[in-house]
Amino acid sequence: MELNEDKLHDLLGKVVTEMGAAANGPLVTIGDKLGLYTTLTKSGHLTSQELATKTNTAERYVREWLSAQAASGYIEYDASTQKFFMSPEQSMVFGNRQSPVFMTGAFYAISSVYHDEPKIEKAFKTGEGVSWGDHNSCLFCGTEKFFSPSYEGNLISSWIPSLEGVVEKLEKGAKVADIGCGHAASTIIMAKAFPNSSFIGFDFHAESIEQAKKRVKDAGLSNISFQVSTAKDFPGKDYDFITFFDCLHDMGDPVGACAHAKSALKSDGTCMIVEPFAKDTLEENLNPVGRAFYAFSTMLCTPCSLNQEVGLALGAQAGEKRLKDVILNGGFSKFKRATETPFNLILEARP
Repeated sequence: MELNEDKLHDLLGKVVTEMGAAANGPLVTIGDKLGLYTTLTKSGHLTSQELATKTNTAERYVREWLSAQAASGYIEYDASTQKFFMSPEQSMVFGNRQSPVFMTGAFYAISSVYHDEPKIEKAFKTGEGVSWGDHNSCLFCGTEKFFSPSYEGNLISSWIPSLEGVVEKLEKGAKVADIGCGHAASTIIMAKAFPNSSFIGFDFHAESIEQAKKRVKDAGLSNISFQVSTAKDFPGKDYDFITFFDCLHDMGDPVGACAHAKSALKSDGTCMIVEPFAKDTLEENLNPVGRAFYAFSTMLCTPCSLNQEVGLALGAQAGEKRLKDVILNGGFSKFKRATETPFNLILEARP
């Protein structure tokens, strides 16, 4: 077999880039935890000693961290002053926790999949699933950190307004179920925006429900309650609005989950399904976003589904066409793509 030297060098260059990205993952979470990014964002141009002093950290470690971040293009370096700083764009991604594109949460979740690699290797051999609750705990905080900025930036301003008549119902006072609520990032955002409505969050992971209760207590909200339940047996009837945030594809029986949601809705109710953005074919998803979602899907979403009954294993790149089939097979008669972002599909279903 003849070797193409140009293609080989291109591939090696890509692998070296990937090595740097993988090795820098822990440095991103360290920078987030120690406030290195946020301090650079607020303080402007700083030497390594100045940043270390402001963050009460050791200068020699900070100097090496800054060098790695500058080499990654995550921060900037001014050689003439030997100071480091962050551009507005870098601050939006790493230094501003209120930004809708704040991305450090993904690196917490990524750290969990390295811890769980032996479990997934075993699953490859046996075909068995791995429960969501059996993953390293970094996954749970990472998932919340990753999804929350997008929810904060889009849920109230564009996603819910894209649904027919839902804003009006929520403002007046509606009964809402948030399925697969996790740590309740989505539930809390909605409850704050619509104080006249009542919200109940359901999740099959008991530890997440306990964390959600703490989050609500800290937020001082009285219009939210929680219960440990699966998507196929959560209690209650006559809901005005039911939501699934980035979780339907993780379920073993998403058709059954949709059927139960449909039966729990009022006849004029609405179901909103937020899913990772994907086109309908593999070749259309061979891009950076699809790559990241396929990786998470292999390590998290597919094992979670296979661990449950039916185990349909939609995966995080199911695409609108397959999701539509699932939703309509669950008994809904009306379906549409309400809106989208580069990372999410927002789907509307009605009885």
